[in-house]
Amino acid sequence: MTQTVVILLGAPGAGKGTQAVRLAQALGMPHVSTGDLFRANLAGGTALGAKARGYMDQGELVPDELVLEMLFDRVAQPDCGLGYLLDGFPRTLAQAEALGQRLGENHPTVINIEVPDSAIEKRIVERRTCKDCGSIFHLTFHPPAKAGVCDQCSGELTQRKDDTAEVVRTRLQEYHAKTQPLVQYYSSRSGLCTVDGQNAQEEVFDACMACLGRRMEVRQ
Repeated sequence: MTQTVVILLGAPGAGKGTQAVRLAQALGMPHVSTGDLFRANLAGGTALGAKARGYMDQGELVPDELVLEMLFDRVAQPDCGLGYLLDGFPRTLAQAEALGQRLGENHPTVINIEVPDSAIEKRIVERRTCKDCGSIFHLTFHPPAKAGVCDQCSGELTQRKDDTAEVVRTRLQEYHAKTQPLVQYYSSRSGLCTVDGQNAQEEVFDACMACLGRRMEVRQ
């Protein structure tokens, strides 16, 4: 049976994480996030985590080779046997090419969640997080009943240090330089489906599922 590999692309703040969780549940496959892999290896004190920490302690980026080693170690586990969904990977053309070599003729299903930079900046800058329970609110789309107070536990709502306009713009610049070229890369190889990430979460989810349905029909 062919292994199903799903890749979600999109700028930071486009909603990849939210949709990745829902899609993985709907498809019955593991949600593999590179951020989670880093945290798990660091917290677990693994050999790969120790290697990564060595770079991070020096203020250096973890090299692609190590990121790939962590990823391939994870997707070799039994629960990924029938497939898995990648969130936050690949981030560069080099990573995409390395993944392609591993997958061979098994081309991934790639979904690009597209949101304009101006909308992403508004999404992130107006996001507030509860210091106590971690609940997330948005000043426009999901405001708390009382300004600055969590609806769940009455904790204080704060803005994360990396949720400022300056940081968001820097992250978007990096995305456009390093990750957006993957849209063309996959369009010219395995095919790519783009959905409008400005729609309601349910509509975005339905559009992603429709992309997956069309791809499965093509495979059959």
